Amino acid sequence: MTYRVCLVCMGNICRSPMAEIVLRHTLNERGLGERVTVESAGTGGWHVGDPMDERALAILAQHGYDGTVHRARQFTRDWFARYDLVLAMDRDNQVTLRRLAPPDVEVRLFRSFDPAAPPEAEVPDPYYGGREGFEEVLALVEAASEGVAKHIADEIG
Repeated sequence: MTYRVCLVCMGNICRSPMAEIVLRHTLNERGLGERVTVESAGTGGWHVGDPMDERALAILAQHGYDGTVHRARQFTRDWFARYDLVLAMDRDNQVTLRRLAPPDVEVRLFRSFDPAAPPEAEVPDPYYGGREGFEEVLALVEAASEGVAKHIADEIG
């Protein structure tokens, strides 16, 4: 059985694809890559089919990650049945996802898996800023990915 995770931000070109690439890498390092599928999507459809933001790609590449195959997608209501875990990058997207979700589905914040993060911590949107914002997102995503990987390992045994 494959455990399936979807990471969600606004347009699926910055935060959630960065988190997808990093989480997949983290899971592979822990020997879980064959048992877990990691995907990402956006709550909005503006960028569907587009590659990852060039700044996000550059930061990932500088840290040894490859995001070149990513293409943006939009999360839809019927996708909840596909995933074991749906994680939002921020509260706005969490609210949007909760409106779409069946009543029995929990949508958590991605950073809720980082033990060093304060309650309700978000991954900020770097889109309208500079390089520093993308560096910050990568650091936050790497920290939370460790906790997500531990959670998944506990879930799948």
